[in-house]
Amino acid sequence: MGMFEDLQGSLGDIMMTGGQGYCVDIAMLIDATGSMAPIIDEVKDNALAFCSKFHEAMDASGKNVDGLRIKVISFRDYGCDGSEAMSESDFFVLPEQNTEFQDCVMNIRAIGGGDEPESALEAMALAMRSNWTTEGAKRRHVILVFTDASANSLGDSSRQSNPSYPAGMPNSLAELGDMWTGASADLGGMPEERSARLVLFAPNVEPWVSMQVWNNVWASFSQAGRGLEDVDIDMAIQLLVASVG
Repeated sequence: MGMFEDLQGSLGDIMMTGGQGYCVDIAMLIDATGSMAPIIDEVKDNALAFCSKFHEAMDASGKNVDGLRIKVISFRDYGCDGSEAMSESDFFVLPEQNTEFQDCVMNIRAIGGGDEPESALEAMALAMRSNWTTEGAKRRHVILVFTDASANSLGDSSRQSNPSYPAGMPNSLAELGDMWTGASADLGGMPEERSARLVLFAPNVEPWVSMQVWNNVWASFSQAGRGLEDVDIDMAIQLLVASVG
């Protein structure tokens, strides 16, 4: 629990049928609300740097990535942002679609959101339902969250009434946790708990603090109300690299 349970893992635990390489999918969740305006450019830079630094760290460790895909979900608040509350891309195959990925990140604007909290948990549920790769003998399905705010409670009727609200969302943090472990047949979620990794760049408030008890989670917490001053990209990358194989 917490700092990526069993980082080194064992080859026997993650051997699958299919290819022989490392296949990594990353879903980046970026808070695009107005409160992020002072730091949105820094967050974008961190998001883009994460990919290149991860590739470099894998190469340095002798772990070649045979398949790397990135998708981007920007989120605001279903309570006040209508159809602009959520934007979800397809997976970009890197490096072939690096330009498209960069354009997607750089086009995110920090607007809307109203007051804190935001619809980050719905973004996580959407990310968990991604068409994660099934390729390779070893794989990792990684969710990164960049936010300076707490999150709305799931099951909030004022937000569920938004016509753009996604169907079949979990109604509690516990149900979202079941999606994380792959235990929810009705709600869907991560296909393999052993391959799933969650990295939180968020303030030290709920619900992010409670997520530390989930398996394979690492958090870089900032003080609430101080943006994302303490983001530790390099440490997160080292932990991810250590968890691959």
